[in-house]
Amino acid sequence: MTTRLSIRDVGKRYGDVEALKGCSFDIEAGHIVAIVGPSGCGKTTLLWGMSGLHSLTSGEILLDGERITRPRPEIGLVFQEANLLPWRTIGKNIRFPNEVKRTRPDEAWIAHLLARTDLTEFQNRMPRELSGGMQQRAAIVRALALRPEVLLMDEPFGALDAFTREEMNRLVEEIWLENPTTIAFITHSIEEAILLSDRVVVLSARPGRVLSDYPVPFPRPRDHEIMASREVFELTNAIKADIYSQTPASRKAMTA
Repeated sequence: MTTRLSIRDVGKRYGDVEALKGCSFDIEAGHIVAIVGPSGCGKTTLLWGMSGLHSLTSGEILLDGERITRPRPEIGLVFQEANLLPWRTIGKNIRFPNEVKRTRPDEAWIAHLLARTDLTEFQNRMPRELSGGMQQRAAIVRALALRPEVLLMDEPFGALDAFTREEMNRLVEEIWLENPTTIAFITHSIEEAILLSDRVVVLSARPGRVLSDYPVPFPRPRDHEIMASREVFELTNAIKADIYSQTPASRKAMTA
């Protein structure tokens, strides 16, 4: 497998707070990697470092062997909130990155993405006229419109209801199966991590480092039968046990 992203001994401090320390792992081309861990372990800090939006205190993050020191056109980013410009229509929001980069939109590709996300009829609507799930679909289309080689997602579905979140998970998997982009995403849902990813990287409590790295061997697409299997149940419990072992109460009990 060809490595697209290499996280090498990454550390990040915010004053007296050490968010990450000695964090290292690789992400292969065309793979989906979920990053999970206890709250405050540096997941978002790590993802923003991968995007080039945050500098590092130590270590380095490489894209195809080249150090990331700034935002790169090959890397797309989806935030926790849709962050659509409220004064622009959905279609104009999706094409806004092209305006910033002064490039011509790939209209055929955008039309395909809009059709896949059931947004074709809503291009001329304003964000306030769409549900939260539809706004997040538009944010994903906006990120994919430039055909990024790497897509980073910071808990993109955390604010959605359970049904819409499951719908969005299926949509991301379907789009990825059509066009296997390299994806790294943060989630607090272990089930979501297993449903979508090829690997689940578990970070320790702050300062974050790689505590464990689980392969997800189940075939795609992952249907309800697979997700209800004993194997998925056991993997879910193993990951949860790693995360729970990092809570203050658990660490105190282990050292008592």
